[in-house]
Amino acid sequence: MAKKAPSKAGVQADLKSVVAWLESHGSKKAVAEMGPRYGIWTDKAYGVSVGELRKLAKEIGKDHAFAQALWDHGWYDARMLATMVDDPMLVTPAQMDTWCRDFDNWAIVDTACFVLFDKSPHAFAKIKQWAKRKPEFEKRAAFALLASLALHDKKSADAPFLQCLPLIRAAANDERNFVKKGVSWALRGIAGRSTALRDAAIDLAEELAESEHATERWVGKDALRDIKRSLIAKRAAERDKRK
Repeated sequence: MAKKAPSKAGVQADLKSVVAWLESHGSKKAVAEMGPRYGIWTDKAYGVSVGELRKLAKEIGKDHAFAQALWDHGWYDARMLATMVDDPMLVTPAQMDTWCRDFDNWAIVDTACFVLFDKSPHAFAKIKQWAKRKPEFEKRAAFALLASLALHDKKSADAPFLQCLPLIRAAANDERNFVKKGVSWALRGIAGRSTALRDAAIDLAEELAESEHATERWVGKDALRDIKRSLIAKRAAERDKRK
């Protein structure tokens, strides 16, 4: 659909053609359902399915400059596509911070973290920084990124994940829906990486489950339901063997 563009003019030309494609493949019904059905609230969306966006991303290929042009366009579908075509090795810390400040719904947060940012060498640094952010979706990004790393990172030892447990503990009292769910997701993700991390995650989850704070109790109990499953114990043990 779109080709890699070495010049600014080329990027603009490709952006125009891709936006036209998004408009023609969108659905007004899908846009109308995004908020009520999925909790994705935005007034700038074409309603293109994720499956169609993935197909288009494969046609475009990895293109860092074009990804930035798509992000700057500002519409939901264009930004989702941007996360799919950007090159994680070319993503800069400044870019990650800029995109994080633009996050305005859980879907774009999770997609950016799950398909792009978790492959960046700057990921752990951003988790520590974003965990201190005040806006709901910026703070969620810290824990969505941590959960994504826990699932996808095949090289890191236990230490950097253990160092993130205090961030989870500190954020577990945040009552906002998308933050507390992100915190639980991160804690559950860490538990599957190794037996040692599972034990540490269980200790923290049990502590939170006994808290007098309602949100901390919710996070602890929500995490424990998953962490104590035999499947998670088996996954952690299998990862131990592969080390």
